[in-house]
Amino acid sequence: MNVANVMAKADRGEMLTVDEIKIYQANVKPIHHVYGKYGTLAKQYLDDNGTLWTIQDIPAFLHGIDSAAERLYDVMYEKLSKTDRFKRTGSYLEDVRRIGEMQRLIDEEIRNELIYSL
Repeated sequence: MNVANVMAKADRGEMLTVDEIKIYQANVKPIHHVYGKYGTLAKQYLDDNGTLWTIQDIPAFLHGIDSAAERLYDVMYEKLSKTDRFKRTGSYLEDVRRIGEMQRLIDEEIRNELIYSL
């Protein structure tokens, strides 16, 4: 069996024998996609609910979740950092506490809006 013939047969969508599948798998390496925090959370959430298979282009969808989360984070950080509750005080420990609280609120909002609403 020729590798080129097996690859052409697979590209045409024809059925492959067991030996042809082994040749195909040896020559085609799977693409490993790396997602960000929220894309990974969305993948896990969809997988746990058994609905991951319903999405046609999973990598594009999960990268889109990451992009939307990044945009939402930036918008919310900008908005919240201007409120009195999260303004810098000059005290290092107090500023760290406020920033941590703001990041926790933003993370919770992103999870509710983009992940758990799927």
